[in-house]
Amino acid sequence: MTSSVFATTSEAVDVSLFATRYREVRAATERLCFPLQTEDYVVSSMADVSPTKWHLAHTSWFFETFVLAPHLSGYRALNPKYSFLFNSYYVQAGERHCRAQRGLVTRPTVAEVYEYRAYVDQHMQQLIALIDDDRAHPAYDVLELGLHHEQQHQELLVTDIKHVFWTNPMRPAYRPNTRRSSVGATQGWTTIAAGVQEIGYTGSAFHFDNEGPAHKQYVQHAALAHRLTTNAEYGEFIADGGYRRTDLWLSHGWATVQEFGWKAPLYWESVDGAWQEFTLAGMGPLDPQAPVTHISYYEADAFARWSGMRLPTEAEWEVIAREEPVTGRCVEAEFFHPRSEGGTGMQQLFGDVWQWTQSPYVAYPGFHPTAGALGEYNGKWMSDQWVLRGASCATPGSHLRLTYRNFFPSDARWQFTGIRLAQDLT
Repeated sequence: MTSSVFATTSEAVDVSLFATRYREVRAATERLCFPLQTEDYVVSSMADVSPTKWHLAHTSWFFETFVLAPHLSGYRALNPKYSFLFNSYYVQAGERHCRAQRGLVTRPTVAEVYEYRAYVDQHMQQLIALIDDDRAHPAYDVLELGLHHEQQHQELLVTDIKHVFWTNPMRPAYRPNTRRSSVGATQGWTTIAAGVQEIGYTGSAFHFDNEGPAHKQYVQHAALAHRLTTNAEYGEFIADGGYRRTDLWLSHGWATVQEFGWKAPLYWESVDGAWQEFTLAGMGPLDPQAPVTHISYYEADAFARWSGMRLPTEAEWEVIAREEPVTGRCVEAEFFHPRSEGGTGMQQLFGDVWQWTQSPYVAYPGFHPTAGALGEYNGKWMSDQWVLRGASCATPGSHLRLTYRNFFPSDARWQFTGIRLAQDLT
């Protein structure tokens, strides 16, 4: 297993297809912006939320900094000040603008950011043409990483603009005609036999460094729920005093509930005694059979304890998921919200919502980050976070992978995060 932040296939890849894929990924980002007005691009509604304009520029900065500058002879930055404005957290890449103040940056304008993207794209196409069929070219793997990095920001763009719209008193809709009702699904359980299992990435195609090395891990006799926890079930937790019972919460979780006055998942509102939910289609009645989403690790853990269950480990989740197809309802479906379509058996392992696990986000045995600034991509975050598995309704479909390890801190709620219960059978 390579110690690089990425690994790519050793098989031959047609560079013309690589150029096409680059254009497709970049175009997909801009397509997500079509419903927006210029004013929507510039707002940061909390420290975790970046303006849409910043996402468009940062992904371009990534290609400029890690691909073009070191690998395209004679490349000159369109504006040297952009390296300060659009660096995110790469300390070794230079000084950065304060994350919480990104919404204060009115210049460059939205139009100038699009010009920046076009400038980077023009030079990226030149570099891709120069690489030709040289799979050993040092820019090749970094370019692949840049495409997956941009897909991560496509999801963040969707979740960030949702929070921006929710904080607007007008509660505007991103896509007003995307609301769909769910169909109830049968709950069942798939068991896992106790024993040693190998988890982590074992193939030769692209994967992030935190997905490996593959290693052995013992799992207990347990079972995972066939379907995700629904809004109706989570509503029962609320009605039973879930947000008022200290016995259900981790200590820091209870302190967070008290500090921020949590009474329900993010985007739920009680109107005339009935729950409504803000989605990217605007405000509307809560769909009782849809998977509950926008909940923190603290809330997922408290709900599992209230249910007499627990959250799965990431090893348990991966062992179960490897028997299922890696496919699901992702951003291309353009629903922009999770829902259920009924059925039996294991469902929605991928797509709809990221699923919290009880596994801390730490390095696998034998993991070593790559040298340099790109080593900060995943390794520097391996503390005070929890692993999520699967994907969400905002994840690009080509970004799905069995071994993908998403991660967020315990109190994060603005992502499409949900619950799949587990139980011990020992």
